[in-house]
Amino acid sequence: MSSHAVTKENLAASVVPPIQTGGVCWDVMAVEALDGYRLRVRFADGLEGEVEMAEFVHAPNAGVFAALADPEIFAQAHVELGAVTWPGELDLAPDAMHDEIEKNGVWKL
Repeated sequence: MSSHAVTKENLAASVVPPIQTGGVCWDVMAVEALDGYRLRVRFADGLEGEVEMAEFVHAPNAGVFAALADPEIFAQAHVELGAVTWPGELDLAPDAMHDEIEKNGVWKL
């Protein structure tokens, strides 16, 4: 995986007129794909933390998320309508992510 991380802001904000995501505290505002199948996320309420996905994407029962084991696909993480999303309509539940990061500083899948 590339050691160069790219932060991607919420793409919904670039739509004219902007798409409103509801303004709830768990809306993801920015995501950055990091080495080791990790994400750095920032939420609407200012909470920041990491998501660890290495074990999850390599698990035999990863299902559709197995596609994220490809570092190039994983690096395409972006925010769409307040959720971390990848090509192929893969996304993570922002409310569950927010709760775990608020409790532990990290969400390990």
